Amino acid sequence: MSSNEFPGWHGTTIIGVRKGGEVVIAGDGQVSLGPTVIKGTAKKVRRLSPGGYDVVAGFAGSTADAFTLLERLEAKLEATPGQLARASVELAKDWRTDKYLQKLEAMLIVTDGTDLFVITGAGDVLEPEHGVAAIGSGGNFALAAARGLMEGDGTPEEIARKAMAIASDICVYTNGKLTVETIKATS
Repeated sequence: MSSNEFPGWHGTTIIGVRKGGEVVIAGDGQVSLGPTVIKGTAKKVRRLSPGGYDVVAGFAGSTADAFTLLERLEAKLEATPGQLARASVELAKDWRTDKYLQKLEAMLIVTDGTDLFVITGAGDVLEPEHGVAAIGSGGNFALAAARGLMEGDGTPEEIARKAMAIASDICVYTNGKLTVETIKATS
């Protein structure tokens, strides 16, 4: 079977919501191969604690690729303690220029409770507007829903959960089995 005929991996929705001194990252649990759900309870949001410095990360894309990137991010954070922006930029530079890393197919949302970034293989470290970032197959649905909910009284977790519920109703590659991590701003 050629790579053009392979049904392809789809699926995930990860959202980050920053509001009122805390950030929530939530991710669904669905992994799909073509039209088939392979697993419904995958954990795509993780807490990293290199050197006692807490960071929450969510990933979309290939799991093995994402784990490789998370390991690299941890190493960057150990080299630059407490500097998520610098570690993220260093990871993005390596990802863009390293021949091995260039082949990795994933995206990350990372936060330390203060900063919120989307990191891509194109060398981007993006700080989202309006305190909301989303990636993956259902990312645009979750992003639109969360942006609409941000003006209300909801907590970041309530906004993330409602946005993910809306995305899972629309995107066939997203389910409602969530992993949710909350982190408060350090300053």
